[in-house]
Amino acid sequence: MKFKDYYAILGVERGASEEDIKKAYRRLARKYHPDVSKEPQAEARFKEMGEAYATLKDPEKRAAYDQLGQQRPGEEFRPPPEWSTQFGEGVSGFDEMDLADLFAGLTGRRARSGRGGPAPAMRGQDYEVTAPITLEDAFHGTHLSLDLTTTEFDEQGIPKRVPRIIKARIPKGATEGQTLRLPGQGGKGIGGGAAGDIYLHISLRPHRLYRASGHDLFFDLPLTPWEAGLGASVEVPTLAGLVNLRVPPGTRTGQQLRLSGRGLPKPGGGAGDLYAIAQIVMPPELSERQRGLLKELAAESTFNPRQHFH
Repeated sequence: MKFKDYYAILGVERGASEEDIKKAYRRLARKYHPDVSKEPQAEARFKEMGEAYATLKDPEKRAAYDQLGQQRPGEEFRPPPEWSTQFGEGVSGFDEMDLADLFAGLTGRRARSGRGGPAPAMRGQDYEVTAPITLEDAFHGTHLSLDLTTTEFDEQGIPKRVPRIIKARIPKGATEGQTLRLPGQGGKGIGGGAAGDIYLHISLRPHRLYRASGHDLFFDLPLTPWEAGLGASVEVPTLAGLVNLRVPPGTRTGQQLRLSGRGLPKPGGGAGDLYAIAQIVMPPELSERQRGLLKELAAESTFNPRQHFH
């Protein structure tokens, strides 16, 4: 089997205390956790650290490891005969094993003899997840099922990737960029430590009509020149259904017409507003009669929209 320097992997001296080993592992685990780390080969490094910690945190395993002496990392070696007599009872086939398998074999004997203390408590990993929802979901509230892969630890402290499905309730009025916390839904703790949390970052999907800004909604309202000039009552859509909107005479392109309380619900009650932005649209074709009426208007009117050019 090939030798691994567990002390060097955790960055501690061979005489380090249990507390120093625990602190070193926690510091490195935060740095190399594959869900958050940008370091190259973070997942392999994280697994190797877990293997080292699983051995050195256990007094019996650490004593057995220390008895192997110091070798060059990656060097092939076999435990000396006296080691096999003291620690390797029932263990054979050293050439086919790796170092983690060798010390995993001590676990059963320790459990049967009742020796060994509990692993130090460590809080589970937090996870951040983007939750894309529609404006309709934000208006009515919804439930989501999220596919998430978390890192869990076995009894030896070795990390493994576990696929999970997380159920989440999105309340009415969720807005772009809002963060929802799911307490205790993250990674499982170690040694009785508390589970981590999941943080959902709300992302609103693009909508064919509306644009959201906080709890307010905006949409473009096409108007004919005569509706904008003379005023009108037009039917417009809202997330709760159709309503009538009064367009005042002389409405200009870009003017905002407000529908109070027709936006997204607010957590403390009430709702944002819905703004219709007037867009004056000419007919694609004009009849001779319509062209004549426009000529009469042009002849009659003294209005110059480009007066500010001068």
